[in-house]
Amino acid sequence: MIWKREATEKYMKSNKFPRIIIGAGASGAGKTTITCAIIKALVNRNLSVASFKCGPDYIDTMFHGKIVGEKSRNLDPYFFSDNTLRFLLANHAEGKDISVIEGVMGYYDGISMKGEASTFEVASITDTPAILIVNAKAAALSIIAEIEGFLNFKEDSKIFGVIFNGCTEWMYPELKKEVEERFKGRVRPLGFLPNLPEASLESRHLGLVTADEVEGIEEKLNLLAEAAEKYLDMEGIINLANSASELYFEEVIPPLFFDKIRIAVARDKAFCFYYEDSLALLEKMGAEIIEFSPLNDELLPDEIDGIYLGGGYPELYAKDLKKNQSMRNAIKTAIERGLPCIAECGGFMYLLENIEVDGEAFEMTGALPGKAFNAGKLVRFGYIELEAKKDNLLCAAGERIKGHEFHHWDAEFTGEDFTATRPSGKSWPCVFASENLYAGYPHFHFYSNLKFAENFYKACLKWKEAGRDRDN
Repeated sequence: MIWKREATEKYMKSNKFPRIIIGAGASGAGKTTITCAIIKALVNRNLSVASFKCGPDYIDTMFHGKIVGEKSRNLDPYFFSDNTLRFLLANHAEGKDISVIEGVMGYYDGISMKGEASTFEVASITDTPAILIVNAKAAALSIIAEIEGFLNFKEDSKIFGVIFNGCTEWMYPELKKEVEERFKGRVRPLGFLPNLPEASLESRHLGLVTADEVEGIEEKLNLLAEAAEKYLDMEGIINLANSASELYFEEVIPPLFFDKIRIAVARDKAFCFYYEDSLALLEKMGAEIIEFSPLNDELLPDEIDGIYLGGGYPELYAKDLKKNQSMRNAIKTAIERGLPCIAECGGFMYLLENIEVDGEAFEMTGALPGKAFNAGKLVRFGYIELEAKKDNLLCAAGERIKGHEFHHWDAEFTGEDFTATRPSGKSWPCVFASENLYAGYPHFHFYSNLKFAENFYKACLKWKEAGRDRDN
């Protein structure tokens, strides 16, 4: 029997969390570089920093986490209600000196031309002062026109500061003077960063490479922090964060289970894409998270009640994953025996028969049929809503959760137990789902629908009660 405590105490809270959000005119304008420079400079000042990323990005959060020494979180208005977004911000910002939120794409860019799930929407929902990063390469007065356009595009743009990226020391005083005279305090120049090729962060098709893959990452981050102290108005940035208003939110309390479970979460270079708040939610409900490596560990952790295989880059490590036959066999056997398993994107690819890289097939677990292959382009990219066609591990038929896909690799068989629908209305079948399995390319966040987390927890508890007894 499953015992749980239903949450009944929900109440409104408020607190004044110092915070800023960093946006830009477009992708590639330097948001991540400048965000990392600011965060590292703040940390070097011995300030405690909470870091966040707008949108469904996994990699930028890894860079933030590398600097602050703890997991960074995602803030996504597509996944969350306004209250949930504010709650998650406050939950991680509690007790910190300052919170830094990195934006996504261009400041007003979001779903279609409506701008939903944009950096601006996050700034508006959380009433967070924004700093606009402006590309200062190969332009002068036109840069001021760009700033004016962003300020006036929305009546309350939330933009109170501007940083010039790729600017020169001789050009900045002129730009600073023009901003001060033209906008008369409406927006404040907060410095610039020159080109710093020695501190560049490499990229690949899904954006930046992960933080652990960047050679000399600590040296590069320290160079960025030194540049921030030299060229940015760090005191002005801190003062702007301190000007943020109180943040009002209602507690989001999931079901709390008396009975504990153990969930094995794959975490290594091949599997590293997780929404940290999703895992933290399972822990809050009563789960113990045990990390393991499909690359390096021979077997699954002992006495587990569920498996979570996140996304990542299994294609880059296909040879090493193939070599670890004992782990591949262990996972296949566990799934065949009914151990509850969630496998998203890269984790789904690992469950297939093989991954084909440059014409060579590398054996994976074989828990699901077919192979994964490089499509050579983004496949089914963007936000989606998932609807179950039948009862399964996470939900009943007809229930829904929001998600997204972002991958260059595809598979011969991608499942047909859910329907994915884009905001545009286009839809397609996806996901292998059963009483003990969710496996497919779509990622989702448990805070988008707490019922999915509850059902996963209950399935793990059933395994604990029945499966472990069967083992003995």
